[in-house]
Amino acid sequence: MQVLTHGMWGNPLHVRHLERIIQDTIPGPDLHVLRAQTNREENTYDGIDWGGERVAVEIVDEVAKLQREGRTVTRFSITGYSLGGLVARYVVGILHQRGFFEHITPVNFNTIATPHIGVPRYPSFVSSLASFIGPRLLSRTGEQFFCVDKWSPNGRALLEVMADPDRIFYQALAAFETIRIYANAINDVTVPYLTAAIEVEDPFIARASNGLEVELDDKYTPLVKSFTVPLIPPPPTPKPAVLSRSWFKSLKLRPFIPPPLQYRFPLNLVVYTLLPVLIPVFMSLAICRLAVASHSSRARIRLLERDAASPGSAEKLAHVLARLEQQVESAVVELINEPTTTMADPEQSPSKTRPAAKDHPRLTQAQRRIVANLNTLPLKKELAFLPNLRNAHGTIVCRDLENFEFQRQGEGIVRHWASVFVL
Repeated sequence: MQVLTHGMWGNPLHVRHLERIIQDTIPGPDLHVLRAQTNREENTYDGIDWGGERVAVEIVDEVAKLQREGRTVTRFSITGYSLGGLVARYVVGILHQRGFFEHITPVNFNTIATPHIGVPRYPSFVSSLASFIGPRLLSRTGEQFFCVDKWSPNGRALLEVMADPDRIFYQALAAFETIRIYANAINDVTVPYLTAAIEVEDPFIARASNGLEVELDDKYTPLVKSFTVPLIPPPPTPKPAVLSRSWFKSLKLRPFIPPPLQYRFPLNLVVYTLLPVLIPVFMSLAICRLAVASHSSRARIRLLERDAASPGSAEKLAHVLARLEQQVESAVVELINEPTTTMADPEQSPSKTRPAAKDHPRLTQAQRRIVANLNTLPLKKELAFLPNLRNAHGTIVCRDLENFEFQRQGEGIVRHWASVFVL
């Protein structure tokens, strides 16, 4: 059985191409694919934990349905794209805690462009703004993305708890035969290399900023052998005459305009002229939409928590872990939070060994602990190299080929994922 989980604001159609390719690669009745349905669109605001609870119920129900049809599930795999990778990590913790893997073998655990350490903060205005408004406009999921949630009774963020070797999420991951993570090496604006590949430094930023060649070391099994920064720049192309037809076509505004508004000359001039009006209107509508969705999500979470606390309801994994944290973690958390070991704001404690690169992310101590813990697992890291895109996040899974044909550039990555799948 292979389960597929989509990302933030997503729906099951976003992982449809994964399903197509793996069914073409492994035809026949031995592989059953489930695209998770319940944690879609606005439900993705409700948090990694509540999303995981929904998908876990779906999986258990699907296994029971197959059992009634005379088909027995003996091996289990799960692949999560973007937010779906974090949901998948929570799901396997739930299944492990409920004894699901006592009779079903966990085989493949895969994530694709997943923010395993949350959203890293960069020294830029846009990053600072995102870290301020993200937790407020994306409800519980936003708080967990930016690691500002107090998920455990002792105040630890969910992503840190999920990376703790003493907790069931880590133990469930360790039970899988293969753990493989895919990350865009470059050009992923949504989930950059650092968090998708679970690393503390980005060699592509650090070395490219110095004009050096980047070679991937042996711990990776990359889709490409190396990423090279040209030492000799290509010859400059002649610039078209100002206000000529070629000049208008060369304007750099086009990549920032939604595809429905990308018209050919001369209609593109009308769009460009209206941009000073369209951009503020679009931004205002987007913020209002996010605020309304976040408000609805918080109301929905209150109902979910109330129902979970009612007598007779199944105990949620969060409640089980809460008891454990209250019983055994107080001393550990106090030790972790000693002033000598905590760096709440990396900007206040810059590295003394070398100056920070201009675009290098600023990780908190909690994020560094997440990286250190997860890298003790036998991870297989696959790096995708898509150089001709402004944002490769959707292309890495061919998320929407019907509307964005350019995403077919990710076909090789999807086929690689299917080819190394262990049935």
